[in-house]
Amino acid sequence: MIDNAKWYVVHTYSGYENKVKTNLEKIIENRGLEELILDVKVPLEEVIEKKDDVEKVVTRKVFPGYVLIKMIMTDDTWYVIRNTTGVTGFVGPGSKPVPLTDEEVEALGVDTKEIVINFANGDSVKIVKGPFADQIGIIENIDFSTGKIDVSVVMFGRKTVLELEADQLEAL
Repeated sequence: MIDNAKWYVVHTYSGYENKVKTNLEKIIENRGLEELILDVKVPLEEVIEKKDDVEKVVTRKVFPGYVLIKMIMTDDTWYVIRNTTGVTGFVGPGSKPVPLTDEEVEALGVDTKEIVINFANGDSVKIVKGPFADQIGIIENIDFSTGKIDVSVVMFGRKTVLELEADQLEAL
């Protein structure tokens, strides 16, 4: 059922983003909606502000006036969120909320996907996708935080290291 959950954007009164997040978290807990409303986020970023030649790192909202909610859209969840104090409505045409696309969610960086890599340094692999498909190479390095894998291949008689994704490779 969690696979049906999508990210939606809710518009709030300016400055009410954290209050809306807190209110929603209380309502979710009180009404037992944890299965339907999975996450509530107010995206933040750290920026350097310079005032009178003094640099200071401050945290600010990435999207002032908006809260992101990962949920399964039902009449109940729509009603609960729509009637939360500080919420002015869902983002979308008319009264119909439109979920964010996977590409938008990835670009916003709000939903982290677990990267599973079943390779190790020194493994021989075959490249199965992309412009270097059918090349054979050896894994030089794996960056588990980004999912990038450095594979050395021999091209034109020289060793060349390619940065690839795990789904582009197949174990030999």
